[in-house]
Amino acid sequence: MKHRSFSLFLLVVIFTVGFCVIGLVEDQDAINSTRAGNQQVAVEESIVTKVFLPIALAVIMFGMGLSLTTDDFKRVMVYPKATVLGLLNQLVLLPIVAFGYAKIFPLSPELAVGLMILAICPGGVTSNLISHVSKGDTALSITLTAISGVITAITIPFVLRFSLEYFMAEEERISLPIAKTILQIFVITIIPVLVGMSTRSLSESFANRMGKPVKILSVIFFILVLMAAILSEKDDLPKMFKQVGIVALALNITTMLLGFLTSRVVKLDLSQSITIAIESGIQNGTLAIVIATSILNNAQMSVTPAIYSLLMFVTGGFMMFRFGLRNDDVTVER
Repeated sequence: MKHRSFSLFLLVVIFTVGFCVIGLVEDQDAINSTRAGNQQVAVEESIVTKVFLPIALAVIMFGMGLSLTTDDFKRVMVYPKATVLGLLNQLVLLPIVAFGYAKIFPLSPELAVGLMILAICPGGVTSNLISHVSKGDTALSITLTAISGVITAITIPFVLRFSLEYFMAEEERISLPIAKTILQIFVITIIPVLVGMSTRSLSESFANRMGKPVKILSVIFFILVLMAAILSEKDDLPKMFKQVGIVALALNITTMLLGFLTSRVVKLDLSQSITIAIESGIQNGTLAIVIATSILNNAQMSVTPAIYSLLMFVTGGFMMFRFGLRNDDVTVER
């Protein structure tokens, strides 16, 4: 059983390496056209964006899959109102608010697209942890993360292409093939999650033992991905932080407030309202950075998700402090 589980884990690497090879082949012409002095730099950047970042994301998504079961997807029937409202906030309201802020605030085209990339990504495992510590509805949080992850694998390319066409100047627009982009996102997100879920179904004890080390590895990879995104634009980072810091914080606070208030309006209980607020504002920053750097090959677009990821830990920490200390027991409204 252990060998079968290990074989499944290897699939993560196999599929991700396939993604990486495609990206490296596409970059080969560009690398060959660079001057000899810049060729080594181009190769090193290509290895980071086309190999390390996708593999890091795949490991994180595999760790998420280790904690999921089919019941997490079926739970939508148990919490229909809460699930639909949570998905509406995350998949509809969040991108709309982000688009509005991208137009209102004086952002460069690259930073505006980066904000949209962040907004159209699903929640991540971080939101599940914050929801749990904040005494939210952890089961609902996991369900929203699982379902939004599947839906966004299809919706991301369409909204992303619109964002590129809207914000980027015609001569700077990046061609984005829809089918290929869906396949790339599927390979680096859905497949690792499915492998993790399959591993758990084949050997729950093995999945439980692997859970903690994979989570630790995921945190390490997340920090490295964040640092890579920030350091890639370190020279312009202070100027970019001034540009995007306020809008990133505004987007985070606005969407969390919308999630909480809409939940209370439809009379969801406090624990579910907390979870929907967290799921509305805590995004998968790693996926956003990988899309910017590995799929769009634009490091500047990764700065917005990187800064947002830093700020969302501040608001997430507030949620954990504010609600994690409460002692009231609430009943789940279904």
